[in-house]
Amino acid sequence: MAELMDQDTFRTALENAIKGKSANKAPFSVAWASGKLQRSHLARWAENHYHYVGPFADYLACIYSRMPDTYTEAKDFLLSNMYEEEIGGDRHTDLLIRFAEACGTTRARVTDPDNMSPTTRGLQSWCYAVAMREDPIVAVAGLVVGLESQVPSIYRKQTPTLREKYKFSDEEVEFFDLHIVSDEIHGERGYQIVLEHATTVDLQQRCLKICEIGAQMRLLYTTALYHDYVARDLSLAELGMAEATVPSLDRTLVAA
Repeated sequence: MAELMDQDTFRTALENAIKGKSANKAPFSVAWASGKLQRSHLARWAENHYHYVGPFADYLACIYSRMPDTYTEAKDFLLSNMYEEEIGGDRHTDLLIRFAEACGTTRARVTDPDNMSPTTRGLQSWCYAVAMREDPIVAVAGLVVGLESQVPSIYRKQTPTLREKYKFSDEEVEFFDLHIVSDEIHGERGYQIVLEHATTVDLQQRCLKICEIGAQMRLLYTTALYHDYVARDLSLAELGMAEATVPSLDRTLVAA
C-alpha cells in the first residue's frame, strides 16, 4: 500500500514517472536532431504543434478557474504563464507561425485544424480534458510537469541543428530559444506547486500517474509525426533505429 511521501521522495518519484519517456526518443526527434528532416517535414510539425500548444493558455485558464482561492501562489503562476503565452511580448503562437512560414507553409495552413493529425487532435483533447476535469493540482502535474517541463531538454537538442544544418536565422527560431528559458522556469514552478499541495496519498499517486501519462502522450504524438509525414522519405534504419525501439501505442498503453 502506498504511503505519504516527503517532498524530496515525491520529487524523485515525479521525475522517475517521466524518465524514459522523453519525446527525444521518438524517431521524428532523432531525425530532427541529426539534421535528416526536410523543411517540408518541419512545416508539418509546425502545422500540428500549433494545435497542441496554441490553446495552452486556455488549458491553464481552465485550471486557474478551479484552483482554490487560498492557493495564491499557484493561481499567480498560472496567470503569469497565460500572460507570457498571449500578451507578454510576442505572442508565442505568432513566433511558431513565423518559423512555420520559414519552413515553407502558410499561416492559413497552420491555423487550419484540418491539417493536424488524429494523434495531435487526441493530445489536444487530452489536455483540455485534464484541465477541465482533474483536480487542479493533478492538472498542473499533468500539463506543467508531465508536458511543459520536458520542453527545454527537447529544444536544446533541436535548436542548434536548425541554425547549423538548416540555416534558419535567430529571428526564425526565436520560438525555440524562448521556450528553452521560459519552460525551464515554468516546469520548476509546476514541480513546486505539486510538491506543496499534493499532501495526501491519493493526490500524490494521481499526480504520479498523470505525469507518466502526460509524458507518454507527448512521446506518442511525436512518434506519430514520423509515421504520418516522414517514414516514406526516411527509414528507421537510416536513423539507426530498430522497429522494436520505436514507441508503440499498444506497448505504451499496456505499460501504463
